[in-house]
Amino acid sequence: MRGAPVLILGARSDMALAIAHGFAKRGHPLMLALRSPNRLQPLVADFKIRYGVEVTLHAYNATKLTGQAAFLEALPHEPRIVISAVGLMTDQDQAAGDAQLAKQVVETNFLGPALMLEMAAAKLAALSEPAAIVGIGSVAGDRGRAKNYVYGAAKAGFAAWLSGLRQKYANSELHVMTVKPGFVRTQMTAGMDLPGPVTVDPEAVAQDILRGLDKKHEVVYTSVWRWIMTIICAIPEPIFKKLKF
Repeated sequence: MRGAPVLILGARSDMALAIAHGFAKRGHPLMLALRSPNRLQPLVADFKIRYGVEVTLHAYNATKLTGQAAFLEALPHEPRIVISAVGLMTDQDQAAGDAQLAKQVVETNFLGPALMLEMAAAKLAALSEPAAIVGIGSVAGDRGRAKNYVYGAAKAGFAAWLSGLRQKYANSELHVMTVKPGFVRTQMTAGMDLPGPVTVDPEAVAQDILRGLDKKHEVVYTSVWRWIMTIICAIPEPIFKKLKF
């Protein structure tokens, strides 16, 4: 799929921008979708000069749960790779006690991106050439923890939806890949006490995604998080509930 048009949803995040650089280096035209497109206007000329690729900006609000078909039809190119890098992390205690905030977390991290990828998947699967859907979730969705279970529950739902899409289109040319980063140094995690040895930069996640697509991996974990989460998920519930991490 070298050179195929790429649509990135939630393109303002550090992770999304690193992904954009990675695909631009390979010569992919980019369609960057975000809530306030003007914020990335300086990027358009920079990418054209640096990589020689076309970059267009598009207004996209993940919490708007209608209009997905119209959004996709209005794009200047039919994307063959669609990536959701949408994410929102809030204070756990606030989200657990505030219905509106909890709703925002679920709609931003799960429902909004899932509905858009559902519509995109139907279009891509109808093509007679390889295409890909990439959904960026989180290891937080693998097991609920007291510190972030609202966010984790939303990411768990997103991962389940992607798994369903993968099975639904198993006999097509569409490849559906779930990405589960662990700790990543971004604006969203700024101020958090991150464990250095298992924390990566956004550029490392971008490279994991590119390699994952090249090798048609179905679920990609960053760094050593596949093994960490295998251990965490194997801990019996009576023991796990007493742990503090």
